[in-house]
This record gives sequence, C-alpha cells and structure tokens, in this order.
Amino acid sequence: MAARSELLDHLTDQLAPLGDARGRPMFGGYGVYLDGLIIGIIAFDAFYLKVDDENRPDFEAAGSAPFSYDTKSGTNTMPAYWEVPADVLDDSDQLRAWALKSLAVSRRAGTSPARKPKSRKRRSS
Repeated sequence: MAARSELLDHLTDQLAPLGDARGRPMFGGYGVYLDGLIIGIIAFDAFYLKVDDENRPDFEAAGSAPFSYDTKSGTNTMPAYWEVPADVLDDSDQLRAWALKSLAVSRRAGTSPARKPKSRKRRSS
C-alpha cells in the first residue's frame, strides 16, 4: 500500500467542494476520484488528470506532457493522463475547473463508478 500522500490530502481538500473527492491506492501511487469516477492519478509525487480531445489543448497550451514511466524495455506513455501544471495546482479555482473537465472526460468515456459485482441468478433446469 502506498504511503500517505501530502499531495493527495491537498487535492482532496481542494476538490471537496465539487463532490466526494478521495484517493485510492493504485500501483504505488493513487487514483483520484470525484463522485466515484476516476479523474486523475498521483504518481512519482505529481498529479495527472484524465484527458481527451476536449481538454487536451489546455494541457498542451500549458506545456504539459502525458504521464510516462520507464521500464526495462523502454518508456511507457499513458496518453489518457497529463500532468497538471504547477500554477494550476496552486490556484484552487483553476484546479477545480480542470478537475471538472476531467470528470466530464470520465463521463464521456462511460466510466462508471466502482460497483459491487452483480450476483448471478441460477437458472432452473
């Protein structure tokens, strides 16, 4: 399990006015959720928000880059998550605006909140 993150605490405090903001441990970092939908990830002490064609231009204009990490066989890039610029992290209103755009990305993608698996009904023969 990932150690407690000051960045996660900061983000959940800043995003709380938008809804149920929380983090869940994920691959040594955290997934950041708003109202049960993933909107971003925290990895290597950086925050990355979910993007698509609608909000990617904001990140490109800010000089941001997609999340990537090195492996034995090279660098893997996750183009669905881009790093949030420091000036956005430092401005609560801007951070919330960008987070809402990422929430819309999750909704457009059909990402549904985590749910319990449905129980299977047995058919009588």
